[in-house]
Amino acid sequence: MMENIDNALRMEMVQKQIMGRGISDPAVLHAMRTVPRHLFVPEDIRASSYADHPLPIGYGQTISQPFIVAFMTEAAGLRAGDRVLEIGTGSGYQAAVLAEVVREVYTVESVFPLAENVRERLKNLGYNNIFVQHSDGYGGWPEKAPFDAILVTAAAPEIPQNLLQQLKVGGRMVIPVGSSEQELYRLTSTAVKVKEERLLPVRFVPMVGKSKKIN
Repeated sequence: MMENIDNALRMEMVQKQIMGRGISDPAVLHAMRTVPRHLFVPEDIRASSYADHPLPIGYGQTISQPFIVAFMTEAAGLRAGDRVLEIGTGSGYQAAVLAEVVREVYTVESVFPLAENVRERLKNLGYNNIFVQHSDGYGGWPEKAPFDAILVTAAAPEIPQNLLQQLKVGGRMVIPVGSSEQELYRLTSTAVKVKEERLLPVRFVPMVGKSKKIN
């Protein structure tokens, strides 16, 4: 019975919060309909799993608003064969959405208990194409680079050049930038320069790590 209720709430979420705000990529919509968001939320707040706002997941971190997850996924311009790096695994929800769209997801979490919890959660849900690493997000995952796309789910005070260097030519990075005021950027790597686009104002938890000034 509860599963049917969760499914109905998820379909309503996609219809009103996602499609209703202009998200139209069929692969992204399929992923948002498929991933059981309530299984990525602490049990005591699962009644709010499909609400139109972020939720706390412990350790000062949050699971992003459903629309933002869909918007960032669509903005990355993903294709089925892509390899994607995510910085800031959190609950694992964004990684699971990405895994429904692309071939492989490499995700980095700096908070050790979150990394351990999400590794078990994703394994239990059968996501064999997601690889989790506990490390400093500013360092990325250079051993697995270059990536077709990078999604950063925490706000950096400035664009991390070290992450840009892990993109393929033609690759896209979607990242919130700023401190008190933040904007979501899309950065596209070309053979000549990096193209910058400002997409919309956002509010994310700050990105943490030892490598903030890596250039």
